[in-house]
Amino acid sequence: MSKKNKKHREGIVYSTSDDFEYDYESQEEQETLPPSEQNLKVQLDKKARAGKKVSLISGFVGTENDLKDLGKKLKSKCGVGGSVKDGEILIQGDFREKIIEVLQKDGYNKVKKVGG
Repeated sequence: MSKKNKKHREGIVYSTSDDFEYDYESQEEQETLPPSEQNLKVQLDKKARAGKKVSLISGFVGTENDLKDLGKKLKSKCGVGGSVKDGEILIQGDFREKIIEVLQKDGYNKVKKVGG
């Protein structure tokens, strides 16, 4: 059992059963909102990245797979690498304007540029 899972065992201290499996309360993934209802924020981030700039897209409401698909599409449109984790999309480099343009073409009307 990983340390992450140990923190969420409420009420169980120890079990002597070899085949005991604690039933965690399963968190249901939220249904993906349509693009016109998404409130996405696009910002430039360079903290804790050795001075490298990344474009950070946050505020997506939906399943992890849909977020990964959107991240993959943005990475291919910008022609750079990036990652999808913790509900955010990271695109390497300062591509805020291009990302906003691509998202608006796909129907994401509520896209905001946050920060300078």
